[in-house]
Amino acid sequence: MNTQQMVLQVEEISKSFFIPEMIVNTLRERFITSLFKRKLTLHEHQILKAVSFSVEKGQFLGIIGSNGSGKSTLLKIISGIYVPDQGNIIMKAKLVPFLELGVGFNPELTGRENIFLNGIILGMTRKEVTHLFEKIVEFSELKEFLDLKLKNYSSGMQLRLAFAIAVHVHADIYIFDEVLAVGDLHFQQKCLQVFEEFRRKGVSIILVSHNLEQIKNFCDQVIWLDNGKVRMMGDPEPVVSEYIKAS
Repeated sequence: MNTQQMVLQVEEISKSFFIPEMIVNTLRERFITSLFKRKLTLHEHQILKAVSFSVEKGQFLGIIGSNGSGKSTLLKIISGIYVPDQGNIIMKAKLVPFLELGVGFNPELTGRENIFLNGIILGMTRKEVTHLFEKIVEFSELKEFLDLKLKNYSSGMQLRLAFAIAVHVHADIYIFDEVLAVGDLHFQQKCLQVFEEFRRKGVSIILVSHNLEQIKNFCDQVIWLDNGKVRMMGDPEPVVSEYIKAS
């Protein structure tokens, strides 16, 4: 690998969460627990186990795996939301994460106000957001809904607005978690066109998707996460084929 072109290196990342064995949900359960002075014991659940990989400039990396395999946790560690228990993240470029729908939005604000809020959260200045505002609105195709509160938007509308903001933030590497899972076919095609434009510009993408055809069509390399470990990594076709066989 050409280290001069590397934009991200993930080194031996491990992450665990501690889950209480006794689940206390109701006031009655809390009272009984308090009355008998029962202590909650915590069980360590390891989500990621020594995960390592690198991303080069302009590379499209796909991450596949069943629910609970550690994909979302890995993306949050790369994005700086979680801190790993072990290992290192070496970031050599500006990253924009597009993770959970609604993150960086305020449902009580209008679409117009949320463009500024989310743009600033993603690293733009107010001046930059103002300069790009019309392009963001045009891409989202939500002009007539801009002055509605976000809580009145459908999930598809929120996705279109969030994606429109994210792709107008200058970055060298983007993370997309199931971005094509919500939205109509027309919007999905717009997303794919943006991916192609990113490829031409040498922008790197980490894409998590359950749509294996999209992974095969757009990614240069694929990582299969299984129970928190890298089970297989390489060209899309063989990795996806082995994943399907094991499913």
